[in-house]
Amino acid sequence: MSLDALAPHLKEHWPAIRAQLLEGSYKPQPVRRVEIPKGSAGTRLLGIPTVLDRFIQQAVLQVLQADWDPTFSEHSFGFRPKRSAHQAVARAQEFIASGHGIVVDLDLEKFFDRVNHDILMGLVAKRVTDKRILKLIRGFLTAGVLTDGLVGPTEEGTPQGGPLSPLLSNLMLDVLDKELERRGHNFVRYADDCNVYVRSQRAGERVMDSVEKFLTKYLKLKVNKAKSAVARPVKRKFLGFSFTSGEQPRRRIAPQSLARFRGRVRELTRRIRGNSLAQIIKELNVYLIGWRGYFGFCETPSVLRELDQWIRRRLRAIVWKQWKSGPTRFAKLRRCGVGPVLAAKAASSPGGSWRLSNSPALAIALSNASLKSLGLATVAAPKPA
Repeated sequence: MSLDALAPHLKEHWPAIRAQLLEGSYKPQPVRRVEIPKGSAGTRLLGIPTVLDRFIQQAVLQVLQADWDPTFSEHSFGFRPKRSAHQAVARAQEFIASGHGIVVDLDLEKFFDRVNHDILMGLVAKRVTDKRILKLIRGFLTAGVLTDGLVGPTEEGTPQGGPLSPLLSNLMLDVLDKELERRGHNFVRYADDCNVYVRSQRAGERVMDSVEKFLTKYLKLKVNKAKSAVARPVKRKFLGFSFTSGEQPRRRIAPQSLARFRGRVRELTRRIRGNSLAQIIKELNVYLIGWRGYFGFCETPSVLRELDQWIRRRLRAIVWKQWKSGPTRFAKLRRCGVGPVLAAKAASSPGGSWRLSNSPALAIALSNASLKSLGLATVAAPKPA
């Protein structure tokens, strides 16, 4: 069923669906398995419920979240109203600035796929007394997965893709939050990313060992040792960001995030695509504006300016490649206001398009202002007037 078909379906069948929900006999359908690429390589498995199940999950979420969210930890920021990844990063920065210069970076191994249903339902049952709701939530957890036309069982995990899963994951990990609070730790958690900030390497190693044992014993969750570490924040990343060293740490874009950005821009600006410059800029802008909306939160503006320069150079290389021959290049350069000597020197140069993209001739022909007039977005914040 498509999203557009849901409203007519509800108009016709809602009395029967409502009766099933009130009787406790409603049976969720299997989720559809979808794989999407992860930012750190590999794939992430999603479980997409049917449109009707998503609708019902959303209704349950809106009631339960209003009741549960105020009880969650102040150190938790993921999937919560009026909380964001930027707030989590800023809180981490505060802990580092206060002298907690070692981070215990905890990565939970396949958290969403490994959640124990019995433990989770036990936590739900402490907050929900209506057995129909308990049965409905367990039904969503055990609905099964449709893969290649075949339905398989789901004996653990909360499928990423349903509206209710983030709330259930926060309920599960609130047990960890409360334990860390009881121990008096400074920490920040965003979904299954949890960073604890301590003052020494030795303290960090003790925390790592004790938290790992706690997770295994009480939540039956496993720490991914290959991705977890006790280290200085400058060597780790948190939600795409890292921090500079020194008494006043600044937010910077993590090297892995910069590498992904450059890789995506390279894809969008391949010189063999054959699209017009205006079309390339239009497609590129969609990515740049979204990326800037998140990573513009960094406090290292020189990095953003360097990225802008690199993007403009790639666009100049595209145009140089498209102009192809020496005579065409000379004529185009002259038309763009480049002097005859400089235009002839560039047009006759044996250098490749990337080398020539940095030449004075192309800097004049495709100036920053001309690229801006074509609508090119910037990832750097504008300079104050």
